[in-house]
Amino acid sequence: MSNEQITNLDEAIQVDLSEDKMSAYLIFKRVEGTIQLTVQDLEKMLNGRGVKHGIQQDILNMISARPQDFFFTQNVVAIGTPARNGTDGYIKSLYGEDDQSRKPAERSDGSVDYREVAQLANVKAGQLIAERYPPLPGINGTDVTGGEVRAKEGKEAHFKVGKNVVVNAEKTGLYAAMDGLVTKTEKDKLNVFPVYEVNGDVDYHIGNIDFVGTVVIRGNVLNGFKIRASGDIRVTGGIEGAEVESDGSIEISGGIIGNNKGLVKAGRSIKCSFIQEGIVQANEDILVTQSIMHSNVKAGREIVCMGSKGLVVGGTLQAGDRITARMIGNAMSTATSIEVGVRPELRQELNDLRAVIRTLTESLDKTDKALALLNQLAATGQLPPQRMTMRLQLNATRKQTAEELQTAKESILEIEKMLEDTSSARVDGVHTIYGGTKIVIGRYTRFIKDSVQRVSFRFIDGEIVPVPYIG
Repeated sequence: MSNEQITNLDEAIQVDLSEDKMSAYLIFKRVEGTIQLTVQDLEKMLNGRGVKHGIQQDILNMISARPQDFFFTQNVVAIGTPARNGTDGYIKSLYGEDDQSRKPAERSDGSVDYREVAQLANVKAGQLIAERYPPLPGINGTDVTGGEVRAKEGKEAHFKVGKNVVVNAEKTGLYAAMDGLVTKTEKDKLNVFPVYEVNGDVDYHIGNIDFVGTVVIRGNVLNGFKIRASGDIRVTGGIEGAEVESDGSIEISGGIIGNNKGLVKAGRSIKCSFIQEGIVQANEDILVTQSIMHSNVKAGREIVCMGSKGLVVGGTLQAGDRITARMIGNAMSTATSIEVGVRPELRQELNDLRAVIRTLTESLDKTDKALALLNQLAATGQLPPQRMTMRLQLNATRKQTAEELQTAKESILEIEKMLEDTSSARVDGVHTIYGGTKIVIGRYTRFIKDSVQRVSFRFIDGEIVPVPYIG
């Protein structure tokens, strides 16, 4: 290195800003000769590039003391204060499943203890059942030039209003409009339903049941019978080849023996001990503690078969996100099909939302045309009093429609992202996945020839690969 003294600092040093202006970097362009720098020199250079916030004083001191230590690196000399985004508002449900464990309590023999069947979330008319909490505001940040970095505001939460519930004027509380049972149905709608109880089996003495509420069967549902409920269905016995359909969840202390007929279908989740030759569908999760044998089972989110046995053999299981079981298939290589990343209900929701957007856009268009006419009259002073009221109402309608339109558009973006994303889709074999099992993730298929233990199959870089299972 020559002893030439470098006096023109602009020739020797360069200050760059990151694209988002959240960092400033100091780079030495010349590394020959001796360079003498004071902290004031460095501050002056930063000032010349408009850097005035988040300056790292300790780094400047170190550079000025020993510049040669910093010759060949990009040195961060200023760091902006990032914005803190707002927190989304949320709905806190005071009843129902929010605070219960997703896994049912299991007895030592592997059967399930559904104490909830005996302890129903009954409420009285006028009782508060859910509270709405507003979003918390964000805190704006500052970039290194002193410019404001806007924080993203938290989203408002809205009550998903079902049947027999009312919202207060401030929209902070949801109340029961009748005595009954708090029940969540599809898309997290909160309802209060009356309860219909059968103390025994559903047989020829009882007949088919179609009830606008929650149905509790303290016995079995026998072959060929039908139960339809707007709320939850709870069965302390088992279901045999019957048609059982609920807009809420279905809980069965025993199991489902379908004999390849009948159907058990829930708008939300299904919990039971076992499924044998059953046709079972849930929009959310299906939780089984013993076994799923030669059945056709579909869940919008997860199928979990875990317990003392946790066995899945034969048939087809389909889930939107994840299938987890202790054992999949058997030593005799019984054909067992396991499919994840299959989201037909999301595609349907997408179609529904597009239809909603079309309707709201048309409505907004009509409102805008009517407002344009009224505003024109107002500008020329020809707006009679009753039209003034109409203009106020139309403005309120326009605001609400625009908000609903924005929400629907955001929902579409979220769903499209979920449909594209197969990274979360997985098949977990907690103990063993046997040969003869077919694994499908999205549009891709892999046949398992030799049994594998403690693995998760995922879709990575264009193929289905096993990775160690971590519980």
